[in-house]
Amino acid sequence: MDVMEPYSLSAAVLAGGMSTRMGRDKALLPLVPGGPAMIELVLNRVRQVADDVRIIASDRPGYERFGVPVVPDEYPGTGTLGGIATALRTARHERSLVVACDMPFLSGPLLAAMAAWPGEWQALVPVTLGESRQGSGEIMQTLHAIYARSCLPVIVPRLVNGQYKVIGFFDQITVERIPESIVRGFDPALTGFHNANTPEAFKAAQQIAAELK
Repeated sequence: MDVMEPYSLSAAVLAGGMSTRMGRDKALLPLVPGGPAMIELVLNRVRQVADDVRIIASDRPGYERFGVPVVPDEYPGTGTLGGIATALRTARHERSLVVACDMPFLSGPLLAAMAAWPGEWQALVPVTLGESRQGSGEIMQTLHAIYARSCLPVIVPRLVNGQYKVIGFFDQITVERIPESIVRGFDPALTGFHNANTPEAFKAAQQIAAELK
């Protein structure tokens, strides 16, 4: 099995949400006073494994200061799935790491392992234990995943038809799941999956940041 060459990976940080639960632009919030914005922490981490990095967001001119292209969402109003499609359409490489702007503790070792993951998969998705919307007892971390451009012919018709569930197209592609037991070998506390997307979750992130100092 071939291993991906270093830097043969694109990365997209999705920042197109309205931050309605936070009440302000969560991507620009620092975890510590005077510290970097959360999105800057995310960008710094994905730059370690990708040489083609972009932010997917519309009408956010303030993001240009982070030194990467800010690409408007080509499918506004379609949520995460539209952001993934935009990321794949605008990527320089065949495969794209897609993460959220509110995940400030991304694990460098886990991302590096994913970037080098062998196989002919079209989506590489970590799986953690927990209650998902499907009630399966597992959560597919679709915003901490790598997707191939070959997913586009499956994703775009779903967007056109108003089908926006991310995992809704997984039965039409080749998905490689990374079980939690393996994920914990790189990120023992699973902090890389912490989403600081509500005031409560942001306070928890501040506590995690304080403990990591």
